[in-house]
Amino acid sequence: MRLDSFVSEDRPLSSSRIGLREEDARARLAAEGYNELPRPERRTLFRIVFEVLREPMLVLLLASGIIYLALGEPKDASILLIFATMVVLITVVQETRTERVLEALRNLTSPRALVIRNGETKRIAGREVVRGDLLVLSEGDRVPADAVLQEGHDLQTDESLLTGESVAVRKAPVTSNKSKGPRRPGGDDLPYVFSGSLVVRGNGIGEVIATGPRSEIGKIGQSLSMLETEPPRLQAQTRRVVQLFALASGAVSLLAVLLYGFMRGGWLDALLAGIALGMSLLPEEFPVVLTVFMAMGAWRISRARVLTRRAAAIETLGSATVLCTDKTGTLTQNRMAIAELRLKDGRCFQDEPGQILSVPPDFHDLVEAGFLASARDPFDPMEKAFHYLGRELFGDTGHRHGGELKLVREYGLRPELLAVTHVWRTETGKTLIAAKGAPEAIADLCHFGPDELAKLTANVNAMAANGLRMLGVARASYAGPPWPISQRTF
Repeated sequence: MRLDSFVSEDRPLSSSRIGLREEDARARLAAEGYNELPRPERRTLFRIVFEVLREPMLVLLLASGIIYLALGEPKDASILLIFATMVVLITVVQETRTERVLEALRNLTSPRALVIRNGETKRIAGREVVRGDLLVLSEGDRVPADAVLQEGHDLQTDESLLTGESVAVRKAPVTSNKSKGPRRPGGDDLPYVFSGSLVVRGNGIGEVIATGPRSEIGKIGQSLSMLETEPPRLQAQTRRVVQLFALASGAVSLLAVLLYGFMRGGWLDALLAGIALGMSLLPEEFPVVLTVFMAMGAWRISRARVLTRRAAAIETLGSATVLCTDKTGTLTQNRMAIAELRLKDGRCFQDEPGQILSVPPDFHDLVEAGFLASARDPFDPMEKAFHYLGRELFGDTGHRHGGELKLVREYGLRPELLAVTHVWRTETGKTLIAAKGAPEAIADLCHFGPDELAKLTANVNAMAANGLRMLGVARASYAGPPWPISQRTF
């Protein structure tokens, strides 16, 4: 078997870059603002109370209590005001608590960034990154700003936050003789990384070109902030009912006052009688029942660890008849698993829950090669699946060779050859070489003839017909070192 490599794959990233000076970074931070998305104005306690008291149900309830108190009915007034106060307190406490939790979550999810400034690497808050900063990106990092990749080693990012596509995309460093291509999320071998994306493999250095609202995710946030939300249907209906009853009771009360005043001459008594008649027409029970149920709904759903920013959202949730959701990470566990193992001759083993340990011995070499071709501490979902299967089958080491293995050479992906190769050395000095990648790339590395290539194509088509994502795995031996600069010489 022969594999391919790249001369630069085992070279560390350049440490000769200077980056911005601190004074330049501070000047750009003052001119362009912090690297954070525009967020809605924080809802203070007084603002929450004001929004709650604007609800027509509570306004009706409080107005009824005050009028009963003015009419000399303290018992009825007390009942209404106590209910109104209780509802206001429950709603305010619930929404204030939610605001505190949301603010804590925002602070918790703010990424840290490793940048090069004055020739030194330093870790800063993600919101302090400015245009022109040099970002040092490693596996597992959340990209804090849009950047163009200057150097990279097998870099792949998960841009599902921007594109909805869960498959990671490859990134290629920009070069003077290569077009930068379109600046958009999605697509392999482009030099751009975007704020909010996750580095799932490799490392690199990128120069920041956009921060905050000027980034791609910032543009999405700005467009969303322009949307106008409609009031909940129940709220609109309640407001309409209150207005109709207010008009009706007002008209009847005015008519009663005029008739009483002209017929009996006692205008003060006529006014009190009109108010009493209007109050008798107002549906005080509606706001009590509806508001209490909304507040109790928000409290009950909070016990299931669901935050309700506004109690009115409970009515919208309760009236939902169809729930549309993205399955990845929502209905599923957002992780990959190896569903089928297939050998060169076409024999296959299909994994079923609880049957991992029943993998036939003929497939053990395949599992071990997949494990050794994966990163030692994987972050990529596919490599995690290889590690899980290897450790379940062979124990904590994931392989059948005694002692710890030492990774002595690594060959990463290239656009012209979609394969990864790892060279390991055992404690006894034995060399193990494992590769994984696109089936056609592995076939190329193994120099398959027409018959072997036809069999591989048939196996690939059979797995594709079942909706599986396929990956070729191979192994080789080599006496080295020295290690070849090209994997094809193994």
